Amino acid sequence: MNVLSCSINTLKGLYDISGVEVGQHFYWQIGGFQVHGQVLITSWVVIAILLSSAAITVRNPQTIPTDGQNFFEYVLEFIRDVSKTQIGEEYRPWVPFIGTMFLFIFVSNWSGALLPWKIIQLPHGELAAPTNDINTTVALALLTSVAYFYAGLTKKGLGYFSKYIQPTPILLPINILEDFTKPLSLSFRLFGNILADELVVVVLVSLVPLVVPIPVMFLGLFTSGIQALIFATLAAAYIGESMEGHH
Repeated sequence: MNVLSCSINTLKGLYDISGVEVGQHFYWQIGGFQVHGQVLITSWVVIAILLSSAAITVRNPQTIPTDGQNFFEYVLEFIRDVSKTQIGEEYRPWVPFIGTMFLFIFVSNWSGALLPWKIIQLPHGELAAPTNDINTTVALALLTSVAYFYAGLTKKGLGYFSKYIQPTPILLPINILEDFTKPLSLSFRLFGNILADELVVVVLVSLVPLVVPIPVMFLGLFTSGIQALIFATLAAAYIGESMEGHH
């Protein structure tokens, strides 16, 4: 009962985290729900960039690849390598999921540094990278949790749950708690790093508007890419772990 109560409290805490606000926000009222309009706007922009880039590049594939085709083929091979390394020989069905996670987070992170969001005026708040909002990172983390549960149940059936009593039933509470802490760590790591990077740049620009912020902005681009890779790698690792067993 204590374990169940702890798990329920952890889930409730994760739900409450989605209400955390940093600064002002622009809300839309859709039915009985209140949603962050600025997050949806920037997310749609990121999705449009990804879809249009892919459509333009692959609509007329060449026998001798163009530069754009070469770039996308390199990205695909990179995502395949990450998926195969973490998941194993059964990685192929999961390449689209891992690739979507990586590309969405990567472009979202970079959009915060490269796109002039602040020239678009909102009634409240301001536009920023989608991953600068805890709601986005929690949603991505929960999708990852659903994915690795699905992978384990598809591969092993109900036998998947035997992992909770391995290597000894004494670790049952810790093994259960681990599944609740994974989305917490994924969401907070991504949200914290992106928010901190944007805050540092804003502070430096306000204090020293010339030259000094530029190296920090380039460092931010580098760390943003690293954060996307870390998230995608961990998502693939969790999926591979659920298919192979507890280790």
